[in-house]
Amino acid sequence: MPVEIREAAFDPWSELARHERTLAPEGAYGATACFVGTMRDFNEDAGVTAMTLEHYPGMTEKHLETIVAEATASWPLLDALIVHRVGAIRPGEPIVLVAAWSAHRAAAFAACRHLIEELKTRAPFWKKEQLADRARWVEHNT
Repeated sequence: MPVEIREAAFDPWSELARHERTLAPEGAYGATACFVGTMRDFNEDAGVTAMTLEHYPGMTEKHLETIVAEATASWPLLDALIVHRVGAIRPGEPIVLVAAWSAHRAAAFAACRHLIEELKTRAPFWKKEQLADRARWVEHNT
């Protein structure tokens, strides 16, 4: 159940396909639920031209692994995946991919929602947005 933090841009659909090739045996799951978060060009009251995401290497991964462990303890998952960007990000680029595989959709949907909601509220990431005339730290997750 991998957790990956990357500075490079990624294609979430290619990541899903690549990860599904590692799941064995074929036919063991009947549901895949996923969430892809993409950077918006606006937040709160202003346009955003770029964003920098920071994290503490090691600490952030540990938080994400704990969230995945909670999900696997709560639902009958075959697997789960979290891929998260850090560094400089432009509007329209994917920031996060969360996926859950299970035999049935109810568990996959519930686990996927749990993973992204807990990630947004508990994982230590810091966002600095670049506006037209200044930069600002984001105080609230949206």
